[in-house]
Amino acid sequence: MKIDVNELGPVQRKISVELPPETVTSEFSRAYKNLGQRVRVKGFRPGKIPRHVLQGIYGDEIKGEVRSHLVEESLGEVIKERGLQIVSRPEVEANELVEGRPFSFSAVFEVKPEIEAKDYLGVELQKVKLTISDAQVQAALGRFQEGHARLEVVGDRKIVQRGDFATLDFEGSIGGKPFAGGKGENYVLEVGGGHALPQFEDAVAGLELGEQRTVQIKYPDDYPNKEIAGKTVDFSLVAREIKEKVLPALDDDFAKDHGECASLAELREKIRARLEDEIKHIQNEGLKEQLIGRLIEKHPITPPGSMVERQTRYLMERYQEQASRQPPSDSSPAPSPDETRKSLETRAARQVRATLLIERISQLEKIEVTENDVRERVDQLVRAAGERAKTVRDIYSRPDARDELRAQLVFDRTVSYLLERAKVAQIDPPPSVVDEPGEKS
Repeated sequence: MKIDVNELGPVQRKISVELPPETVTSEFSRAYKNLGQRVRVKGFRPGKIPRHVLQGIYGDEIKGEVRSHLVEESLGEVIKERGLQIVSRPEVEANELVEGRPFSFSAVFEVKPEIEAKDYLGVELQKVKLTISDAQVQAALGRFQEGHARLEVVGDRKIVQRGDFATLDFEGSIGGKPFAGGKGENYVLEVGGGHALPQFEDAVAGLELGEQRTVQIKYPDDYPNKEIAGKTVDFSLVAREIKEKVLPALDDDFAKDHGECASLAELREKIRARLEDEIKHIQNEGLKEQLIGRLIEKHPITPPGSMVERQTRYLMERYQEQASRQPPSDSSPAPSPDETRKSLETRAARQVRATLLIERISQLEKIEVTENDVRERVDQLVRAAGERAKTVRDIYSRPDARDELRAQLVFDRTVSYLLERAKVAQIDPPPSVVDEPGEKS
């Protein structure tokens, strides 16, 4: 077998192979022998069918089978012998296959780039010093209080005000004709909450209970609902009920009932501890991004286009799935599919670079993950999945899913290894940095 391997680029290779006549003849003989054992031809016993009979019936099929087998076997052998880490499907061009003559073909594919990892230990990073102030604790406590507010019917007022929760009946029309989604009954709107167009909320404010009011709302040209985008809609509005938000008192009883704490002071400390944990997580994630960014700067590698394309498709699927679960924003139009793909493609290329680089470092530092590590991680994911536990367990019963999980564990373990050995300098935050803690206690 004659072999020639050419570099077409940093991550692209072309293999040219020529197989001798005896290899081709042997493969044809094997194929016809196997065929004779499994087919039935009238007038002949199984395994006793003359080859020329088989060739007349199945010649083209056998030639295709032999061609595929010769290419797959020899290509796999070359890739293994040369230690090529192939990452794309080979594009094969084969010459005419004739029994008793040499057979040649070529295959073009992408491989992982060769990476000379260096200076990856002791990377200099900066960590912003952040502390939790009493004001931030109070703000988080206020949001927690808001989360346990209740709505009560307003009995001493019949005029809708901003901040109210108004129960509405409405019906919209364009040129006197109704449109899909333009009618609602017992629809609760927080007036001034930003969940409807500002003109709509302005029209509801000042509405009297039982009063029917007709208003005109001009929808922006880039409104997500194309049926009403750029058009003026006539809405008939009726307010049926007014409710207002009533906050519970911030006292020890509130802490016991909603915070699982003995006192309000204990609840404050619980919130402070949770905010401090959030800060540590944010800081750690920031250090990881810094580390990966520094390593990518030091190692300008070319990511294989096939890997970038696969990662881009994955990010696109996640983006579309998330977008389908979220209502469109009234304030800004969604980016076009081309704009979205371009943005995600840039992110995908960075992720591929990071994956290849961290993978190489893990090999150099002999960082490994055992089957027990994978099993424990699967168990964690199953426990966290709740009602989807069986589905998650079934997913990770597949070898490809377990391999992906193993690779992710190696990646995470290697990044942690590098962070432990990085040189982290504490710096003061810029004046504009304001921490916005979450809402859960």
